Amino acid sequence: MANHKSALKRIRQNEKRKLRNRYYHKTARTALKVLRNETEKSVATEQLPKVISLLDKLVKKNIIHKNKAANLKSKLTKHVNKLA
Repeated sequence: MANHKSALKRIRQNEKRKLRNRYYHKTARTALKVLRNETEKSVATEQLPKVISLLDKLVKKNIIHKNKAANLKSKLTKHVNKLA
């Protein structure tokens, strides 16, 4: 265990950030799941920009990699366009 004051603070900060990042990541996964399971094209078309925005925010906060976000956005867009 660290004894320096700054190291103890760093440990506290890392724990807070880990919990926050886990929450954002789980929220995004849930949103993706909801969009993937959507069968109504109009509803999916409304949800798509919100999910894309959510992914972009995760990239900005370095929670997911930008290429992963790009791949997810591409797959989701194809899925929504394929709905009848």
